[in-house]
Amino acid sequence: MRIGEIAAVVGVTPRAIRHYHHVGLLPEPERLANGYRAYTVRDAVLLARVRRLTELGLSLDEVRDVLGDDAGRDLADVLEELDADLARQEAEIRARRERLAALLAATQPGAGDEVAPGGVLSPGLAALLAKAPETGSPAARKDREHLELLDAAGGGEALYAALGPLAADPAVLALYERLDALHGAAADDPRIPQLAEDLVAAVPDEVFAVIPAGGPVAPGFKEALLAEYEPAQAEVVRRVMEAFMERGRG
Repeated sequence: MRIGEIAAVVGVTPRAIRHYHHVGLLPEPERLANGYRAYTVRDAVLLARVRRLTELGLSLDEVRDVLGDDAGRDLADVLEELDADLARQEAEIRARRERLAALLAATQPGAGDEVAPGGVLSPGLAALLAKAPETGSPAARKDREHLELLDAAGGGEALYAALGPLAADPAVLALYERLDALHGAAADDPRIPQLAEDLVAAVPDEVFAVIPAGGPVAPGFKEALLAEYEPAQAEVVRRVMEAFMERGRG
């Protein structure tokens, strides 16, 4: 058989066969006097095995392990590993579809403010924000934006769950209002120490159990965050962040 004929028999393309030769997956057959490759039935069987294994999702390196003379791994071992990998992918796809379903539901009329402007929220953060009472506080809006940033980076589900009681507490609004009231104040305003202390005291202990010792921030994030606030407000936030990091280490 010539390359076009064996390709038709097995159901692959001549280009794929040439690639298998190039990467050493399929041995080069003997050539006729005219230079054409002469494929045998054995070549067709081997090529058919390559096709079946690649259709199962094995990489060419894994196929080589299976088909090699020294067979680095048994076929059963490779297929079991592939099955486990497919199961992980299936779980990831299911989780993504659940998230998509929640986001679609959040876009329906009457769903409330669960979709962030210019983006979307994870179900965990959407559920957390749904517990928070309505407010026009600029400080509260900033907190929400910071949570959205954490949400985009992933891994905030445990924190959202721990913050649930705090988000639902109406008393938190008074703390936001006190922070808003520092608009235009200097960094040595006498209201700063007590407000920072009250903000730290309001955070449940469970929150600190899910915050890394160094705080949930990347290098440079702390400085960028503080730059968003006016002097007195930035001083409050700085003290709160330092207290969080200290309690997290404890």
